[in-house]
Amino acid sequence: MPSHPVPPSPSPGANGHRAALRSIARVVEDAAPLQDPTIAREGILDLLRRHRPMVLTGAGVSTDSGIPDYRGPSGSLRRDRPMTYQEFRYDAGARHRYWARSFVGWRQMNRAEPNPAHLLLARWQREGILAGVVTQNVDGLHAAACTDGLVALHGDLDRVICLHCGAMEDRRSFDARLEAANPGYLEAVTVDPRLVNPDGDVTLDQHWVDRFQLVGCLVCGSMELKPDVVYFGENVPAERKAAAQEIFARAGSVLAIGTSLAVMSGFTFALNAVKTGKPVATINDGPTRADTRADFRWRTRVVPALQWLQTQLSAESADTG
Repeated sequence: MPSHPVPPSPSPGANGHRAALRSIARVVEDAAPLQDPTIAREGILDLLRRHRPMVLTGAGVSTDSGIPDYRGPSGSLRRDRPMTYQEFRYDAGARHRYWARSFVGWRQMNRAEPNPAHLLLARWQREGILAGVVTQNVDGLHAAACTDGLVALHGDLDRVICLHCGAMEDRRSFDARLEAANPGYLEAVTVDPRLVNPDGDVTLDQHWVDRFQLVGCLVCGSMELKPDVVYFGENVPAERKAAAQEIFARAGSVLAIGTSLAVMSGFTFALNAVKTGKPVATINDGPTRADTRADFRWRTRVVPALQWLQTQLSAESADTG
């Protein structure tokens, strides 16, 4: 019987990496005609009045805080591809490169403050207008705006987890240790703050990556440290999925704000809303993956849209008062 050569084993996570690259490369294009803005905004206003929406937010909510989005006209994907989970997990060089870039870029993220969109959504949540807020962002700005019951579906850059022993460390503590290990580094590197990516890193020349010194886990010493965020190619933790599903279950509708819904973890809520007969609406500066399914599609900037909605809600409250 002739023998057949044994094919080489695929690298760890190869299939997940390829799937992640497909997700990153997904282009969300216009698939439905633009809706009359008057119809769209009045419909969304009605959802806020009568259908207690689950709000799902994306990077477009934070652009007015100085953090770029992924797929917008000036989005970070136009200049830089995010690292996949498989690259980060199995390539020590890629992990080192991420932390060098993040050591510089995180400062821009850490200085960002909630903008009127974050503050209005937190207010609507306190007033019982919303069933809850689920964000795909990792910038911590919804939490900084004191949003009750927030579900950060993809995690938060403010925490660092050890992939070896599972220990957690506050990002500020970790950053202080990095500063001590890299004296003079930040003063020597000059970057354009507009080029910081939504996941907190920034492009650096290889010279600066090579010069950077990483520090290890406080508990076990491992260098396998990761921001506590969900990378492309990584699964959302089960407890966060469950918490988001609880919000969806008590919501009367789904309102996606500042997101193209290109990633399945967010898009699935729009799909489930359609299946269960809940209205779907979007507020975004560009097309979304849900446009062919949404009842109301308001193509506009996020902050002015939410401010208009608040003006209408306030006027109604004054009339009934």
